[in-house]
Amino acid sequence: MTNLKEVITKLKNFRDERDWKQFHNSKDLALAISIEASELLELFLWKDNEDIDHEKMKKELADIFSFALLLADKHNLDIEKIILDKIEENSKKYPIDKAKGTAKKYTDL
Repeated sequence: MTNLKEVITKLKNFRDERDWKQFHNSKDLALAISIEASELLELFLWKDNEDIDHEKMKKELADIFSFALLLADKHNLDIEKIILDKIEENSKKYPIDKAKGTAKKYTDL
């Protein structure tokens, strides 16, 4: 499996070969993530819960992940660390004995 650093390098090479770095400021990368997430949501519009075109879903997720990785890289964020830190933070907000089997927000547990 390709590691994340290799994926980010390929993304940056793709971007740089097209001279697109000039468009990849933090605001526009964040906007792109939101727009691509909306395109992912659109795949579910007016359909049953799991009635989705998986090929289209893969493409939209790839777009979301790509822009998120580029934004994290731009700010020199350690992706593994920020995800693990968030899991740790959420484990405190949502202890198993209170959160298991419920979709309530941590403030309502």
